[in-house]
Amino acid sequence: MIALDTNVLLRFFLRDDEEQGEAAEKLLLQLTLDEPGFVSREVLVELVWALEYTFRFGRERIASFLDQLVHVAAVEIESASDVAEATGGYRRGGADFADRMIAAAARRAGAVPLYTFDRKAARLPGVTLVEPR
Repeated sequence: MIALDTNVLLRFFLRDDEEQGEAAEKLLLQLTLDEPGFVSREVLVELVWALEYTFRFGRERIASFLDQLVHVAAVEIESASDVAEATGGYRRGGADFADRMIAAAARRAGAVPLYTFDRKAARLPGVTLVEPR
């Protein structure tokens, strides 16, 4: 198994640098079920942040890309069920992808409630807003 960094996925998805885009595609096409690519939670959070805030992509387009990535058989996504849950909610709006991933991980670990000062994140299941006195 090999690991894929955020910038490889960005170059593949964006095709904004011809050489790097081709190199990323070549690398991804070499992945197999026996030699898959691993994508960590952190890579996905960074990927979504870059697509949304640097490249100004909309949530639907980002969520569609994540959906496709999760279903590539030769790519192993860390905590794929958390990613699927976070992607569905992210697509609908409200809390951002990172907050959704954090909340999903906390629920999976049985660490609830998750306390936060973030009002949008506090609307998620199992998340509680900390109110300063």
